[in-house]
Amino acid sequence: MINVLIVEDDPMVAELNKQYLTMVPGFKLVGQVNNGEDALHFIHDNPVSLLLLDVFMPKLNGLELLQHIRISYPNIDIIMVTAACDSESIQSALRLGVIDYMVKPFTFKRFRTALITYQERIRLLSSSDILDQKQLDHRIFSQTLQQPKVLPKGIEPDTLNKVRQIVENLAQDFAMSDLSLLSSLSRISLKKYINYLEESGELESYLSHLSVGRPVRMYSLKRKQ
Repeated sequence: MINVLIVEDDPMVAELNKQYLTMVPGFKLVGQVNNGEDALHFIHDNPVSLLLLDVFMPKLNGLELLQHIRISYPNIDIIMVTAACDSESIQSALRLGVIDYMVKPFTFKRFRTALITYQERIRLLSSSDILDQKQLDHRIFSQTLQQPKVLPKGIEPDTLNKVRQIVENLAQDFAMSDLSLLSSLSRISLKKYINYLEESGELESYLSHLSVGRPVRMYSLKRKQ
């Protein structure tokens, strides 16, 4: 079990982090504080493996806390969960060894990916004293090595991400009519992006036979095997 401390001064975000954390097996919330000073006191008195850390906080901000942790508690890992999206903050955090950086607002899917990736890394490093290049590439640095997909003509990356986020936030099967209410895109444009997500394997579809009228095509996020 991985002990987690949430360091976040926004009560709503802290509660969201807490709820998301309970949905990922293998992690245990051991504490929740709203500033860097209290975090240091908590770490001193309790076993903590991972911090979910904000940048903007009173008394001692996240980057200042990160510097203290790197000196006094080098075995604690940090995932930044913050609204700080300026390059200086991101670069400072990366240089101080954070394992991931999530910018608010974020989806549960992104949150879960960060935790599962970290969990797998810990599992691999604790199960073997020596790792070969293949293990490093596929289990540790796989995200870095992934080649960007070339999108077909007419599919814009920003619009695709917006559609993808709408679908993820629905958290249930949906019809095209459901998406039309949530997106400013025309039905034709929206269908083009949904078709792409289905062709790329992110979505799957089926016909739903209603008691009256024509069958409706429903879509859902593809279940991983």
